[in-house]
Amino acid sequence: MIEFARTNKDVIKTVSDEQSVIIDNILKLYIPSRQIDVDPTYSKGNFYKKTIIPEPKHKFDLYPQTEDTIQSSADKLPLPDNSVNSIMFDPPFVVGTPNSSKGKLGSNIISSRFGSFKNIEELWKFYDASIGEFSRIINDNGVLIVKCQDTISSSKQYLSHIEVINYGIRHGFYCKDLFIQTTKNRILSGKHKVQMHARKYHCYWVVFTKEKSKVKYNNTWNERTD
Repeated sequence: MIEFARTNKDVIKTVSDEQSVIIDNILKLYIPSRQIDVDPTYSKGNFYKKTIIPEPKHKFDLYPQTEDTIQSSADKLPLPDNSVNSIMFDPPFVVGTPNSSKGKLGSNIISSRFGSFKNIEELWKFYDASIGEFSRIINDNGVLIVKCQDTISSSKQYLSHIEVINYGIRHGFYCKDLFIQTTKNRILSGKHKVQMHARKYHCYWVVFTKEKSKVKYNNTWNERTD
């Protein structure tokens, strides 16, 4: 019989309802130095304020919220090739929706930070371009952490975490691990009278390493040109 040194309490699990626990576990497994080199969507740095993680070396945001954050889009970062070892990416999850009273897209906080994406395809193009940019700046065997959430738009189910994993593979990353963060406060909205999909109470944390994928998935990326 194999004996495990760790107790059940110490075992790192894939699921937690605490974001800080998820991040801490990822760092324990894959970034022992606990240093994130780049956060391209830093905002106000809530990741780092709520955990014991050091501030990232390079902070970027399309609309900087702090004085030490550099204005830049995640898909066009002012960093040299192969110059960083770790990246934390928390992109927008939703697309802007028409606001007839104001005549513009996206009245929510995420839209104001990232601009409005007209549809899910535009959002995914942003994901794809950003992950491609990360592949350029990160060193071999570097670690990329991506937070994402599946989306329902126009009554259609979009499995964004699968798209993100495919983009990673396309740009030379290996999907090393996958964590699921569940939601503590599960408030139901009365907006929709008829439910067409299961209500989502979770998001994903995908961990990539910059290396050739060790698993061959049945996808058509090699055939796509978009």
